[in-house]
Amino acid sequence: MINQVEKPIQRSRLRRMLGREYYIFRRFLKWHFSNVHYAKIDKRFPAVHLWKEHRSTLLRKLKEVDMHLQYNKIENLRLAIAKIDGVVIHPGETFSVWRMVGRPSKRKGYKTGMMIHNGRVSTATGGGLCQLGNLLYWMALHTNLTIQERWRHSFDVFPDVNRTVPFACGATLAYNYIDLQLYNASDITFKINLWLDDEYLHGKITADKKPTAKYEILEDDHRIEHQWWGGYTRHNRIYKRITDLATGSVTEEHVAENNAIMMYNPLLPEYKPSKYEGD
Repeated sequence: MINQVEKPIQRSRLRRMLGREYYIFRRFLKWHFSNVHYAKIDKRFPAVHLWKEHRSTLLRKLKEVDMHLQYNKIENLRLAIAKIDGVVIHPGETFSVWRMVGRPSKRKGYKTGMMIHNGRVSTATGGGLCQLGNLLYWMALHTNLTIQERWRHSFDVFPDVNRTVPFACGATLAYNYIDLQLYNASDITFKINLWLDDEYLHGKITADKKPTAKYEILEDDHRIEHQWWGGYTRHNRIYKRITDLATGSVTEEHVAENNAIMMYNPLLPEYKPSKYEGD
């Protein structure tokens, strides 16, 4: 069955700006006038049991993208993870990326980095933080934290290059109304640590109790379709396979269905979708 995807609507710059500030203000009110209990940093909390660790490459050669934007991205990531590293999510608490990071600005030291707008490479102060959202989302999928808010990428901008996770297993971010939020509905306390080295953005999720299950994130129904308006779209379904470590019983949970507009031609000879390596 063909997934019908509408052609992107081009709105004026003024309308985009006003709409963005409206949603930012709405989210700001929710932060300060709701009864949500938000997670806080506690670097001394003894969460010694590893649940998930992952890393992502900092520098990638991308067609028509200046490398200085990626070096700026690294500095933006350094500033953002300093506001998150050591956060502890107690039972009943919610972790929000933007509530912890705050609004990226030049005054805070954020630089101009790459962002995607309507499927095109653009720039913005604080650009590149989606890499942080991708890492956090992928790790959280390997725990029993509840994904309370996650926004998928609407565009598939670059062909696969050494993909190590299934297509569309990321989380886009835009201050502050496009957020990644994790809710802890369990009786386990989780902790997130993040750090950089010369090559990678690293992260790990630990807890005060050992994992009782193995989590695998898989995809099915991956396909590329030609839309009525001339473009190509890419689709798949993501699901979680949970194996109980005590009994060996296996259950599966639906995670997400992804539909993205491709910004490159999938019929070009050099395009070959990567088979992700798993974890």
